[in-house]
Amino acid sequence: MKISKIRAIYISPTGNVKTVVRTIAEKTAKLLDVPVKEDDFTLPDSRSGIRKVPADELVIFGVPVYAGRVPNKFLPFIQQLYKSDGAPAVPVVCFGNRNFDNALIELRNELENNGFRTVAGAGAVTEHVFSDALAPGRPDAKDIRLLEDFASDIVGKIKNMEPSQLSAPIAVRGDDPVGPYYKPLGIDGKPAVFLKAKPKTKETLCIKCGICIKSCPMGSISEQNPSNISGICIKCHACVKKCPQKAKYFDDPAFISHVKMLEANYTKASKTELFL
Repeated sequence: MKISKIRAIYISPTGNVKTVVRTIAEKTAKLLDVPVKEDDFTLPDSRSGIRKVPADELVIFGVPVYAGRVPNKFLPFIQQLYKSDGAPAVPVVCFGNRNFDNALIELRNELENNGFRTVAGAGAVTEHVFSDALAPGRPDAKDIRLLEDFASDIVGKIKNMEPSQLSAPIAVRGDDPVGPYYKPLGIDGKPAVFLKAKPKTKETLCIKCGICIKSCPMGSISEQNPSNISGICIKCHACVKKCPQKAKYFDDPAFISHVKMLEANYTKASKTELFL
């Protein structure tokens, strides 16, 4: 099968998904001697218009895992923005050491529904945005090598395929039909409800540089007052991670309890899962 270009498509509020997708995309592009085109639809301004992907492009499509699923606030954009008539695609989901549950099979299904033909898939471990005690520093050098080897395997598979062979979706781990979202638990083992939690701002540290405003995937931080979160917060931690003054933080009791539960139960290093 002849590939003319690698299309790296991703949502990456804190950069983890971007790193994983880029690693796979750049290695496949090098091996196939074709260019890479990046399509980052993390921010509101990047989510307009329909993108039709030609059948001779290979798509590496990455999203973060939220509660074991594709983030529900981004799902409509995945469904509406990207269409194809047979382009091979690799769904990639990045999870913070607990589990990717049904996120990978959900993303696979959405891509198939949009006319892509999935040829491989990955559930990649990355540092959890809630806590640097969960998969710290990942993807690390070992992860990068694994992803590059995966890219080599994808190229080997693609080279030996004809377009007519792109039929059955890639088999991945997960329930089909996709089950419910994972319910966060607190340190006491009871459900932790923090949907309305929003980041706070240490006014003494904030210099109103605007980085948090520009980083918010939901466009929810007021341009006039960065401490005012006027819209939906998806707890992506982009504002927390990217603030140069470390002025952003969460103090919601239910959220803090959930983080403690994760740190108590999920610090053992998980493995990236690859599907070919």
